[in-house]
Amino acid sequence: MEGIIARLEKYLTSQMFFILSKLLYFFISPFNWLLILILFAFFTKDAKRKRRWIILSCCWFLFFSNPYMIHKLIINWQAPQKTLVANEQYETGILLAGFVAFEYKSKQGYYGAASDRFIQAVRLYKLGHIKKILITGGSGSIWRQQYKEADFVKEQLQDMGVASADILSENQSRNTYENAINSKKLLDSLLIKSPYLLITSAMHMKRSQQVFTKAGIETVAFPCNFNAINNPQLFGASITPSYKAFESWDIYLKEVVGLLVYKLTGKA
Repeated sequence: MEGIIARLEKYLTSQMFFILSKLLYFFISPFNWLLILILFAFFTKDAKRKRRWIILSCCWFLFFSNPYMIHKLIINWQAPQKTLVANEQYETGILLAGFVAFEYKSKQGYYGAASDRFIQAVRLYKLGHIKKILITGGSGSIWRQQYKEADFVKEQLQDMGVASADILSENQSRNTYENAINSKKLLDSLLIKSPYLLITSAMHMKRSQQVFTKAGIETVAFPCNFNAINNPQLFGASITPSYKAFESWDIYLKEVVGLLVYKLTGKA
């Protein structure tokens, strides 16, 4: 009975962390706060306060829509590109999910912006740098847990010519911490030796590798899906407001705040 209660408490804690993390990502989005500021300006009746809200909204927009600053921040946060030498080989490449979305009606999966993770994993396997691919990831949705990304990716890997025996998968993880914990259980059960090649987005690598290290998994970083390239920016493009800058801020803050939360909760 005590064991059942302990497992229930662990599940509830994990579920609460998962839900709170989703809410946190909503509230750290600069674009969401821009909408909130605009609503304050629209509904405030006092003329003096309305003017202040309008000025604050304009300043907020000009700051977070500027592409120059966020470009520099992303360049500094991204993991550097990794080039493998000809004879460099790893027993397993750990491929983190997070690049597939599902259409609920047809249950069909669609590749997203981070699908370079999949491309690089197949490429590394074909070139002989990794002997096996471990795909880790279930559903990142709070409500729709029936769509498991790892199951879809496993089929796609087979279609790309990866041998079934060389594909390992776990479809229960909902976040990076669970990716690490569940991957360790699977790798330990199969007695596969480390280090493992960790394949994920360059922006996500810093948080991922620290979480995997904390979980006791020795990894070598292989970042991909770079959100920014360190090329000189033209003056005009650097000062012109861009909606893409807001998207970049969401990605950047998700990683920075996510790593901070993981450190505070002992997960990284």
